[in-house]
Amino acid sequence: MTTLGLVVAEFNRPITEQMEQEAKAAANAAGAEVYDTVHVPGVYDAPLAADRLARREAVDAVAVVGTVITGDTDHDQVISDATAQRLSDVSLERDTPVTLGVTGPGMSAAEARERVENAAKAVDGAIDLVSELPDAE
Repeated sequence: MTTLGLVVAEFNRPITEQMEQEAKAAANAAGAEVYDTVHVPGVYDAPLAADRLARREAVDAVAVVGTVITGDTDHDQVISDATAQRLSDVSLERDTPVTLGVTGPGMSAAEARERVENAAKAVDGAIDLVSELPDAE
C-alpha cells in the first residue's frame, strides 16, 4: 500500500477544503493511505512542509494541493513559479515523489472552483510515480 503525505494550502478556502476532500477521496479509491496532512497558510509555504513529510520513512510520496488566484499584479505568477521550483527541488533532494496539485496562476476564483479535481490528479500522480519508479541504487 502506498503511503502519502498531503500538504494543503489554506489560502483561498473553501476551495482548498474541497481540494483536500478530493485528494483524500482519490487516495481512498486507490487503496492508498494518507499518513499525515499538513495545513500551511499558502502555497508558497508548501515546500517546507513537503520536505518535512518527504523525510519521514513511512511516507512514499507527497501530494501538494492549493490554488493561486490572480490579482491586480503578477504576484500570482511569482508565487506559482517559486513554489513549483522548490517542490521540484524537494522531490529531487529527498528522492521522493512530490506532486503539484496547485491550480493557477492566472485564474479567477470561479475557474479555481472548476479545477478542484486537480487535487485528485496530484494524488493519482504520486501513487503512479511510487509504483513506476525503480528503486534507487
